[in-house]
Formats: sequence, structure tokens, C-alpha cells
Amino acid sequence: MLTRPSLGFGLGLRVDHYEAILAERPAVDWFEVLTENYLVPGGKPLDYLMRFRERYPLAMHGVSMSIGSSAPLDRDYLRQVKALAARVEPVWVSDHLCWTGIAGRNTHDLLPLPYTEEALAHVVARVRTVQDILGRRILLENVSSYVAFRDSHLSEWEFLSEIAVRADCLILLDVNNIYVSAINHEFKALEYLHAIPVDRVQQIHLAGHENRGTYLVDTHDHPVPDPVWELYAAAVRRFGAVSTMIERDDHIPPLAELCAELDHARALCERTLAGEGAPRAPPATRVAARAS
Repeated sequence: MLTRPSLGFGLGLRVDHYEAILAERPAVDWFEVLTENYLVPGGKPLDYLMRFRERYPLAMHGVSMSIGSSAPLDRDYLRQVKALAARVEPVWVSDHLCWTGIAGRNTHDLLPLPYTEEALAHVVARVRTVQDILGRRILLENVSSYVAFRDSHLSEWEFLSEIAVRADCLILLDVNNIYVSAINHEFKALEYLHAIPVDRVQQIHLAGHENRGTYLVDTHDHPVPDPVWELYAAAVRRFGAVSTMIERDDHIPPLAELCAELDHARALCERTLAGEGAPRAPPATRVAARAS
């Protein structure tokens, strides 16, 4: 089996909640940590991280691998990630299917790729190299996007699926990002979902976004909206019980509020599995995503 059994339902570990987590031991099954926040050896952040490690399973999630860039891989960065992973012993390590910079400049944004055979071969080779350096499979996350390349002749879901298979990596499926991009680029969210190989999905992200009227922006500063919950239920029917977590990066509410939202995810997953049975093949007629 390529993927690990589900860890259950987790949250992104944020500084705002450090003390509450240690004091209250909330009913959170696991935490996802932002890799770049803990790469400096020693110091208070790493001390906190090791305390959380004693209490909860941790997954490392990065934003700086720039796996799609034409610039050389940052091997010093990868060595730091490997060292942190050796210390923390995360259940897995993930990053994004995107590029973040070139010529030594980091845009601090997750930029989309052209979906071409050339880009596909380039990313596959880089993923294989990264996995060799880290000594483990990595997870790649689909990003939200707001522009498309004229030369793209593959769909995003074909591109992601082919990379996972050819590079032998796993997928972090961001359900909110699928929904946002489906609205922005006018494709069917369920078509995307049903094209992803079931055996490659290790983790699911849930988050909120902002509706700008004619397009959506992935902001991670809102609760998960109803259309994303609906798409998550479809993901559960497709992939079964997959480790799921909620991301909140701005307008961060009290821990209890996020735990209540996580309880909703847990209950929705249980109801979906109980009411719909095992994951099934895509239906003959697909339903288009709806704007929030």
C-alpha cells in the first residue's frame, strides 16, 4: 500500500494556539507544521515543536521547495529539511506543485505551472531527486490559480496525476484549492476529483476563501464554506477516510472555534461513509461546481 492509514482530523499548528494546545490538550488527532518556521537549529520555536511532538503526530508542510522552477534545486534548503525531519520524525513531508522563485529571488507566492509534457518531465525529474535526497516519498499539493498558460495542453488534474505516478510521489489534495480554481477557470470540480488516483492521496486540506464577485481568492482566513464541505463529502466518497486538516493562516480564531469546525469535518466524514458506503467510481454524469 502506498499511503499510510488515516491519522484522523488535524489542524495547522499556529503560534496563536501554542499555549492553549499545551494547556488544554484539545481533541485534535495530529498537527501540520510549517517547515520553514523551524529550520533554524535551536531556539524557542523548535523547543515548542519538540514539546508538541511528544503529544501529537506531526506532518511537515513546506512552501519553499519550488519544485517547478527552472532554477537549480536548493540543496542547502533540502539538507535543512532532511535534518529537521530526522529530528521531528514527521509522519510525512509535503510541499506544493508550483514554483516560488527564480534567479535567487523568492516571490513568496505559489505560482502555477504550464501543463505541458516538457514541464511534466522537468518536475518528475526534480521530484525524484528531492526524494532521493530526503530518503522518503514526498506529498505534492495542488495550488489555487488565477491565470493559465496558453501552451497548456494537459488539464491540471492530468498533470498532477501523471507526476504522482511517474515520480512515485503522493498527493496532498487541497479541496478548497480545487473549488477555487474550478470557479476561476470554469472547469468541473468533480471531474478533477474523480481523475485523481485513489491510491496516491495521503492527505486532504480544507480551508476558506474570499469571493471577489467574478473570481475567488484562496485566503485561508475564513471558515470552510458550504460548497467546499460538499466537495469534501464527494472526496470522502471517492478516497475514503483520508487524513484531513483545516488550514487557517489569518484572522485566526480561538482554538475552540477551530476545534468545533474540525468536529464538523469529522462528523461529515462519518456520515458520508455511513450513508454512501465505500468509495465508488465517478458517476456517468458529473455536476459542475457552484460559486459561493
